[in-house]
Amino acid sequence: MRSVKKKKIDMENIIFTTLNTGYLLFLCIVMLYPMLNTLAVSFNDAMDTVRGGIYLWPRKFSLYNYYVVLNMDTIYKAFYISVTKTIVIVVTNLFFTSMLAYTLSRKEYVFRKFITTVFVITMYFNAGLIPNYMLIKSLGMINTFRVYWIPHIVSAFNLIVIRTYIKSIPESLIESARIDGAKEFRIYWQIVMPLIIPTLSTIALFVAVGSWNSWFDTFLYNSGKQELSTLQYELQKLLASTMNAG
Repeated sequence: MRSVKKKKIDMENIIFTTLNTGYLLFLCIVMLYPMLNTLAVSFNDAMDTVRGGIYLWPRKFSLYNYYVVLNMDTIYKAFYISVTKTIVIVVTNLFFTSMLAYTLSRKEYVFRKFITTVFVITMYFNAGLIPNYMLIKSLGMINTFRVYWIPHIVSAFNLIVIRTYIKSIPESLIESARIDGAKEFRIYWQIVMPLIIPTLSTIALFVAVGSWNSWFDTFLYNSGKQELSTLQYELQKLLASTMNAG
């Protein structure tokens, strides 16, 4: 009787594993397909690409597209700006957001609910493009590198996520550190920070991808200063000029 049940369970596991594997392989193919198509187009002759169509292998192999891009002097400087911008935004956002999250997670902090509410409100209501531009201009950040990272020092959504994670840390651990004479910043840096690394790693990934893919902030705030142009903005201009030429 037991052997029959065991065989039944084993068969169910095999079916479940097979279906899951097939489903995940299908998702991988669906996600890889547009990437492979983009890669094939990049190695395809430009005139042939105009014909359109979806393909996974270049119809007319050519390196001219890469030759044109890599011979643009602005690309290398823009790449450096994009990398620097992404690193600065990730580091400052994680540091200041996690530090504020720790402060708002402390019950002894009187204004924690009020400040949390203020940040939550910003998730529902946006001031709009024109007021944001006027604010940035009044702060003197137009055509400066500061406009890339100062507005992103603290993220409301990331703040809520990190604060929730910090509140799950046993209070006895923090109280023990206080009894041993540790100040708040030392508790945050040496005790809380190592414990929230999984959350910070996930948030760092999202912040980095968002910063790297962003080109509209360059278009809106720094289009008047070529040396602050990002890689995404340069590629966007190249794409726009190609479409206009076509």
